[in-house]
Amino acid sequence: MSRGKPPRPTDAELAILRVLWDGGPRTVREVHETLQDGSGYTTVLKTMQIMTEKALVTRDESQRAHVYSARLPRESTQQQLVTDLMDRVFGGSPGRLALQALSTKKTSPEELAELRQLLDSLEKESES
Repeated sequence: MSRGKPPRPTDAELAILRVLWDGGPRTVREVHETLQDGSGYTTVLKTMQIMTEKALVTRDESQRAHVYSARLPRESTQQQLVTDLMDRVFGGSPGRLALQALSTKKTSPEELAELRQLLDSLEKESES
């Protein structure tokens, strides 16, 4: 498999990536125990093997139980998914994506403050 842009993870793959991002490197058994979503051990194993082939995770085979790690940080994967969604659904418009996202769910005061800071810095950049 080429080492270009990794493929978009499936929902099951994203669940596994969240476990690895939140807890660091894990064996299949540890991921399976953390997921607690009704998936069987062999299903998690097969999914993680596929994720290795797709270059979504790396596998350390130096120990008896192989240890898996997310290949990319959470932020890189989120950026890839958001960019893909923005291009496919919102015609490449970050503004339309943000407006839809903000109107869909209640936003916490902390998140709103973060957004205000981001908007202020973006306005300053565009003025320069």
